[in-house]
Amino acid sequence: MIKAQTAVRPILVVGGSGFIGGALVRTLVAMGHRVRGLSRRPAPALEALPGVTWHHGALLDDTVLSVALEGVDICFHLASSTVPRNSNDVPLEDIHTNLMGTVSLLTHAVRTGVKRVIFVSSGGTVYGTPQILPIPETHPLGPISSYGIVKAAIEHYLGLFTRRVGLEHVILRMSNPYGPGQRPEGAQGVIAVFLHRILNGQPVEIWGDGSAIRDFVYIDDAVSGLIAAMDYRGDERIFNIGAGQGYSLHEIVTLIEKATGRSAQVTYKAAGPLDVRRNVLSIDRARAEIGYTCQVSLIEGLYRTAAYFGRERRAGNLNRGIPFSGEQ
Repeated sequence: MIKAQTAVRPILVVGGSGFIGGALVRTLVAMGHRVRGLSRRPAPALEALPGVTWHHGALLDDTVLSVALEGVDICFHLASSTVPRNSNDVPLEDIHTNLMGTVSLLTHAVRTGVKRVIFVSSGGTVYGTPQILPIPETHPLGPISSYGIVKAAIEHYLGLFTRRVGLEHVILRMSNPYGPGQRPEGAQGVIAVFLHRILNGQPVEIWGDGSAIRDFVYIDDAVSGLIAAMDYRGDERIFNIGAGQGYSLHEIVTLIEKATGRSAQVTYKAAGPLDVRRNVLSIDRARAEIGYTCQVSLIEGLYRTAAYFGRERRAGNLNRGIPFSGEQ
């Protein structure tokens, strides 16, 4: 049984300057929590938030970890130095920075008295090619990219630390998050990339024929899943966090055209040999156990995100996007 936790000491968000991490930090601050952020580089807008203490460095930096974790009860771990598409090109880096870095994080967490680690895994890569849809948490793990393999390995190490020393953990296997604040020049984020290119009159570039199906979750819903995991009382440790519904990349383009009132020009690139064709997550367990629901429909989320990108575009704050296959 995982005991409930009510955070009275600082909460650490590892990867706090990223898309999901930044949204989580803002939400925790709004809830009145004391927050610490750990990131590899400064994020000026986030660091201007009152009541947040920031630390900068890698997970393998013992000094940084010791200071950041001291006095913390709950640690959210959202950091990754790779993405699905580039992880196969740099597997040693993936293992060194992400797997070894996480084991270092867990070791320091035990030493400093952390009670619970909430880890954001990858619902789009740890399962590999699905045997059934939507994919339940009981589905066998069969990752086919280094990114997914490392995420799955981290999940197993979390289980090891729980069995050996009692470190509580919750794993959230997240689908493809999107929404305001996502960088269109990033290596992940099909909706951000497509929106930015369509708004700028640039062609949308798709790896594959556009029929690949993915599950997309609006950032507010993703954060609500993270918050729900803080005080979970039950016995389950792994939850899918997504919308529970899949859309093809062609459908995403059509919906973005509707949300923006603009027509898209689509070009195609060869699909990657390790791309999974279909991925939709079952969210039944999360709904039953932690009260998670997907509140924002895809079309509503697209309207909100399009409005944000329109404002950022007019302000000149956005950079050029890149091709995307829909991986998470």
